[in-house]
Amino acid sequence: MTASTVFTDWALILGASSGFGAATSRVLAHRGMNIVGIHLDSKATMPNAEAVRADIEAAGRQAIFLNMNAASAEKRASAIEKMTAAGVKVKVMLHSLAFGSLKPMIGESREESLNQKQLEMTLDVMANSLVYWVQDLLWANLFADDARIFSMTSEGNQRIMPHYGAVSAAKVALESYTRQLAVELAPYNIKVNCIQAGVTDTPALRAIPGNVEMIEGARRRNPYRRLTTPDDVAHAIAELARPGLAWMTGNVIRVDGGEFLVP
Repeated sequence: MTASTVFTDWALILGASSGFGAATSRVLAHRGMNIVGIHLDSKATMPNAEAVRADIEAAGRQAIFLNMNAASAEKRASAIEKMTAAGVKVKVMLHSLAFGSLKPMIGESREESLNQKQLEMTLDVMANSLVYWVQDLLWANLFADDARIFSMTSEGNQRIMPHYGAVSAAKVALESYTRQLAVELAPYNIKVNCIQAGVTDTPALRAIPGNVEMIEGARRRNPYRRLTTPDDVAHAIAELARPGLAWMTGNVIRVDGGEFLVP
């Protein structure tokens, strides 16, 4: 099977309206997959989601887009009901939720420091929600055979970045969940891997204090002298979803052009 493989199943994309989620939605749609897109957008950013949906439909695929808080148990249950009613069987799932607190753990005052609510919210949205979605999909019998689950980590899992403490903790937890789920889901023939992308210019990155320095530093370090793009990651996910790579599970896979290797 080649890179032009045409799929006939569904992909569930958590965070479908921008960044890695939007790019992966488009790439998988062009390879023949229908898309369930979960996104959280205001009136101002809704055109982003509408553009992704339009591109999916222009590729001749079905698109079910739900504007909701992906970390809400109630909203998740509603989405599961809608997917069940539509006859969705998830072949590929991407967890690409980027919403968390970007405050230092130790600021100049209590008010400027990360608090318990912010830390727990970041972990819940960016890590714990992966487990909850997988549980509910499995119990609703919504996974296709030989399904693939992908989550998104970053080099902040090992390198210290300003204001990134809560997100870093969530990324490390996400990697641990990936390993645990890979083993526990093996009897169901479901594979789970985590993608460590290089520094990518996305709306999520632009929200991080010091993002300009991060971008410039990544360009200097990367052997290819460019940033990773959402399309780089999307095409990698599409390739990793091929049947021939079904024996890969429980990994953290770098998609960064070798950027992490250079100090």
